[in-house]
Amino acid sequence: MFDIQEELKKLPAKPGVYIMHDEKDAIIYVGKAVSLKNRVRQYFQSSRNKGPKIEQMVTRIRRFEYIVTDSELEALVLECNLIKEHRPKYNTMLKDDKTYPYIKVTVGEEFPRILFSRTMKKDKSRYFGPYTSAGAVKDTIELLNKLFHLRTCNRSLPRDTGLDRPCLNYHIRQCDAPCQGYISKEDYREHVEQALEFLNGNYRPVIQMLEEEMREASDQLDFEKAIEKRDLLTSVKQVAQKQKITASDGEDKDVIAVSTDRKEAVVQIFFVRDGRLIGREHFYLQVAPHDSRSTIINSFLKQFYSGTPFIPREIMLQEEIEDQEILEQWLSARRNAKVHIRVPRKGTKEKLVELAEKNARMVLIQDSEKIRREESRTIGALKEIGNWLGLEHLMRVEAFDISNISGFESVGSMIVYEKGKPKQSDYRKFKIKTVKGPDDYASMEEVLRRRFEHGMAERQEGKEDYGKFSRFPDLIMMDGGKGQVNVALRVLDELHITIPVCGMVKDDHHRTRGLYYNNEEIPIDTRSEGFHLITRIQDEAHRFAIEYHRSLRGKQQVHSVLDDIEGIGETRRKALMRRFKSLEAVRDATLEELEQTDSMNRVAAQKVYDFFH
Repeated sequence: MFDIQEELKKLPAKPGVYIMHDEKDAIIYVGKAVSLKNRVRQYFQSSRNKGPKIEQMVTRIRRFEYIVTDSELEALVLECNLIKEHRPKYNTMLKDDKTYPYIKVTVGEEFPRILFSRTMKKDKSRYFGPYTSAGAVKDTIELLNKLFHLRTCNRSLPRDTGLDRPCLNYHIRQCDAPCQGYISKEDYREHVEQALEFLNGNYRPVIQMLEEEMREASDQLDFEKAIEKRDLLTSVKQVAQKQKITASDGEDKDVIAVSTDRKEAVVQIFFVRDGRLIGREHFYLQVAPHDSRSTIINSFLKQFYSGTPFIPREIMLQEEIEDQEILEQWLSARRNAKVHIRVPRKGTKEKLVELAEKNARMVLIQDSEKIRREESRTIGALKEIGNWLGLEHLMRVEAFDISNISGFESVGSMIVYEKGKPKQSDYRKFKIKTVKGPDDYASMEEVLRRRFEHGMAERQEGKEDYGKFSRFPDLIMMDGGKGQVNVALRVLDELHITIPVCGMVKDDHHRTRGLYYNNEEIPIDTRSEGFHLITRIQDEAHRFAIEYHRSLRGKQQVHSVLDDIEGIGETRRKALMRRFKSLEAVRDATLEELEQTDSMNRVAAQKVYDFFH
């Protein structure tokens, strides 16, 4: 959890840019400072007269980050670019929505699509960009879909193949309808590979193909097709020319630096376009203990520039790399123009590389601190609980809760925390079967008995490693005090299982105040990480039970007149509605029409007919 007061103490007394985030992690303000330490602190000092706008903004800040620069002027330039890029809510804005989008190719799908994206996510897709024009990106995507007949729908293929008719794109010959199985996966993939070649800057094969198709159509007097190919050819040449103009601009450069702690590395890239620093991106790399910075940069260059279509004329690094000459040749071939990899030794270029390195180092330090904080609130918190209870090697905790409204559809929940983190794959739901009415103790006894009897049966069958219930906890936490704890101990004793059980005791205001263990209430420090973990476990068990109960109530309330007919279950009800569309149509149907419906037989049809007549 981001502790603003703690983070304020770590701010450097250096110039830079600070970025404020809200609870949804959206950027709400970007500002510059001569001293980050002094400026950012002012926002959180109650004695300051900030004005209503800033007062409102401060109440919404949940975390902040910053970029250190070498001067206030650099901070000003960076601030302007970041404001234009992110358009924060609390900055004064010009009406200029210029952003830097990406082209996304969903190569992780069996039938990939080409999409417009404003973010680069860590998924199985390939991203190209960033581009300087959103309009150019949309034009390029439209061109590629026309050229290679790729799908634009969001159907899940091949699962949805044949479920619906092909869309308009198929009828106007702009899609080969993989949704109908009209093109094989292999042939479609070949089209996608051609599109990827195009995005990588290899336009020549497409130009040659279109020129040849245009000539053939003209020779066959198919002038409509010839005009179509001519227009596509013109579009391709325009895209190629735009790429050439951008790539030949001497003021476009990437500045790359790395910081490593022998376990992982952070590479920071500054994107300079038309002489302006338009943004930055950092990448995490897993490295070996003795990998040098030059080795890390060398590997990164190959991976990064194999996946982006834009290659600047100049790439600036913090030190020489082993494959510099061959990398220059490779990049130059991809760009169709000379690419220079340089290590600046003096002047503004050297300072820009130093700036990238400083920010890479800060990202790495902050990440390490974040890991330590996370360990404190998870494994550290679990150790605290273990110390309070006198338990060692506490790793897996299970908590249980019961939910009902006046006994209606009583349900039980079992949640699991491992190493202080929720393990949702091991969560389990129980619909109470044997208890009538609102009896929480009896309901809890049923849940615990079913849970551990299942576990013992799986162990006897040799399913210790993969059974749903075979893994037993190191500690059971009950949502209640002495009564719930005794229920659990009685069940465990009858099953001859030894597991420590404690209760999470609440005060009169329904807040956790302590733990009930070994027939005594243990007071706990409400400011400790252990207490916060107990609260999270208690809240999670309650939430999980409530959600399950709500879903069952919802199912009870979704009711159809057809449900009142004997022999008509969910399958037949759906079949009737699928054919007749409305209850009125079912009522007016003949006995023969009802019998001819999917899943219906003569007996079921007669019951439906008799019900309405």
